Amino acid sequence: MDIGYSVEQLRVAATDAVRAPSLHNVQPWRFRLRDGGIEILVDPARRLPATDPSGWGARVAAGAALFNLRLALAVAGHPATVRLRPYPAEPDVVARLMPDVPRRPTPTEQSLYAAIPRRFSNRAPFWPDPVPADARWRLSDAARAEHCWLELLIGVSAVNAFAEIANGANRVLERDPAYRAERQAWIRREHALDGVPTAAGGPRAEPQDLLPARGFGDRCRPPGRDFEPEPLVAVLGSTGNTAVDQVVAGQALQRVLLTATDCGLSVSMLSQPVEVPSAREQLRVSLGRFGAPQMVMRIGYGQPGWPTPRRDVDEVLDLPVHQV
Repeated sequence: MDIGYSVEQLRVAATDAVRAPSLHNVQPWRFRLRDGGIEILVDPARRLPATDPSGWGARVAAGAALFNLRLALAVAGHPATVRLRPYPAEPDVVARLMPDVPRRPTPTEQSLYAAIPRRFSNRAPFWPDPVPADARWRLSDAARAEHCWLELLIGVSAVNAFAEIANGANRVLERDPAYRAERQAWIRREHALDGVPTAAGGPRAEPQDLLPARGFGDRCRPPGRDFEPEPLVAVLGSTGNTAVDQVVAGQALQRVLLTATDCGLSVSMLSQPVEVPSAREQLRVSLGRFGAPQMVMRIGYGQPGWPTPRRDVDEVLDLPVHQV
C-alpha cells in the first residue's frame, strides 16, 4: 500500500474533479495535500449567501467533485479510502482520501470515468423519446450504489404534481431580490472560467412551460421547440439531511449524472424545490419517502449542448510552498 499521494497525483485527479456540477457553476471547492492524504474543502469565498444560505449546495457540489476524484484515482490504479467530514474543528473539510490497496479499475469505473468530460447540464428542450426501462434501472442502481435513493416520476399525473411544487418554490425564490441579483451576477455573456454562459443557459422561459427554469438563458426558442410535455423527472434523496448526508448525496448525484451520460441521456437539474424548506418537505411527503430530497433532475434525449467552463486546476489547489 502506498504511504501517501503525491502532488502530481493530486493535480491529475483534481483536473477531473473540477468537472463536477455546482449551483450557478461557482465551483465551490479546494483541494489540498496534507500528511499524504488528499482533502477536499468547501471554499467559503465561493458560497452563495442568498441562493444557498445553509451551505447545502456547496456540500453537494463538493461531494460530486469527490466522486470524480475517487474515479480518477481508481482508474489510475491508486484507489482511495474516504473519510467524510474528518475534522470536527474544520467543518469546511468535507473529505479526506488515503491510498487503499492498489488494484485494477473495474469496467464500471472505467466507463463512468470516460463520461466525465462528456457530462454537462442540458437546459434545452429534449426530444419526446421515452427513457427505456433498462436505462431507468441503471440510474436507480447508481443512486443505490452510493447509499441514496432515486424516485422516478413517470406519467402526466406524477409530473404535474411535482410541477406544482416546483413552480411554487420558484415563485418563493423569485420574490427575493437578493436571490435574483445573485443569479444575475453569475450569468456570463462573455468568456469566463466560472458562472453560466448564456449559450448554456437554455431558452428564455415561456408561460406554457411545465417546469420552472433558473433564468440563465436569454435566447428565444424556435417555433415548435417547447419543452417535452412528459419529462422523466428524477428525485435524488438521502437517508438524512446532515452535512455528511449532503456530501453523500453529492457523490450519488455525480454517479447518476455520469451513468446518464454513459447511457446517452441528457440531464438538467432543478433544485428550486429543494432550496425552499416547505417545498422540500412537501416533495418528500408526496413521494412517501423517508430522508430528504437533495436534487431533482429532468432526464431525456436531446441535442448536444454547451459545457460550462472551469477554472484552471492550479487555482483550486492548496499546496505547501516547497511542493508547488
